[in-house]
Amino acid sequence: MSLSPTRTSLDNGATLLVKATPKTPIVAINLAMRAGSIADPADAPGAASLLSRVIDRGTATRSATQVAEELDGRGVTLNINVTRHLFSLLCTCLAEDFAPVLALLGDILMAPSLPDEEIATRKGEAITAIRQDEDNPAVRAMESLMALLYPGGHPYGRRSKGSIVSVEGLTRERLVRLHADRFAPAALSAVIVGDVDASRARDEVTRVFGGWRASSAPAVVPPPVTPAFARRRVVIPMMNKSQADIAYGFTTIRRSDPAYYAFWLMNVAFGQYALGGRLGDSIRERQGMAYYVSSTLDANVAEGPLSIRAGVSPANVDRAVASIDEEVARLVADGLTPKELDESRRFLIGSMPRALETNAGIANFLQNGEFFCLGLDYDERLPGLLTAVTLDDVNAAARHAMAADRATVVIAGPYGDGRIE
Repeated sequence: MSLSPTRTSLDNGATLLVKATPKTPIVAINLAMRAGSIADPADAPGAASLLSRVIDRGTATRSATQVAEELDGRGVTLNINVTRHLFSLLCTCLAEDFAPVLALLGDILMAPSLPDEEIATRKGEAITAIRQDEDNPAVRAMESLMALLYPGGHPYGRRSKGSIVSVEGLTRERLVRLHADRFAPAALSAVIVGDVDASRARDEVTRVFGGWRASSAPAVVPPPVTPAFARRRVVIPMMNKSQADIAYGFTTIRRSDPAYYAFWLMNVAFGQYALGGRLGDSIRERQGMAYYVSSTLDANVAEGPLSIRAGVSPANVDRAVASIDEEVARLVADGLTPKELDESRRFLIGSMPRALETNAGIANFLQNGEFFCLGLDYDERLPGLLTAVTLDDVNAAARHAMAADRATVVIAGPYGDGRIE
């Protein structure tokens, strides 16, 4: 059965997508603003992340306590997420509570009060989280990989949480300005999935957001990315740790590239299928060298990374990196087998129903489709898009994206002599 959501644009530019699923009396609400960490001012990294921590701590008409009591009284857990491009409010409520919960979320989104005392508390939490990241080899390796792949102030290379110094310097005025610059109806995509028909959902969303009048700053367009032409290797000494973490990667393509589906299938076979695809079979299962190993493709608005991550004993770092090199070289030289391509395709097509089992899962799928302009029938077209990919397409993707002699490699942990290379 296809999703076939309805899509409506409000007069003020806000977008609404609705999918009625009347089987259970619950509704998932997914409100996404195009105001992710990419919108952080150059001199204030971490601003969107801190705003996400305080935006629900009171509004122009409600105190932080009142907001919390309204949510708790209805058994609603509000999740606020910030990615590179989106700032999202997510929750699931009973169908009978849909209207008041939506009104509350609208108040939080449009009119946060951002009290100074709450900002001070949440800054402390943010700084604690950053300190924890700085003591985590896996996080340090991945953040360093991204900074190397996306240098020169590229927004994909910045830490979304910011630094201790940048967070300490954030003020209420800066957060108010960020909200005023980036939060506007034309930047809002509201997705409603559950036991509510499209007409009522449209009426309620119009009641909450229809009178919102605000203009947003021009969208931040990430600059194009120049791929590395030589191999780079960085070691981050963390000699008090017991495990070393490896982040190894390349920049690839934009999500809008027609070759995306070939890259997706290639990566699944290489580092995601079963216990980690070829990488997991070779490095973890047969050689027993890694606690974990996998690869991730994150094609995005700009050319996204293909990153390989592994956690290993310090004694196995060099062997693990050499094995990753070997698997990359084998993939580029020999390509996938027809069986690997078929298994990857079956895995992705077969995983779709599981991803759409819940209202929240459907809402996330529709929100992603809206952001990348994939069309309202994307769920129907996706199996065909994957089926159309040939073995030559997949192998061309591997040759385009990967080469061991231009990989960027970061090792964080108790490795080497303790000096930064």
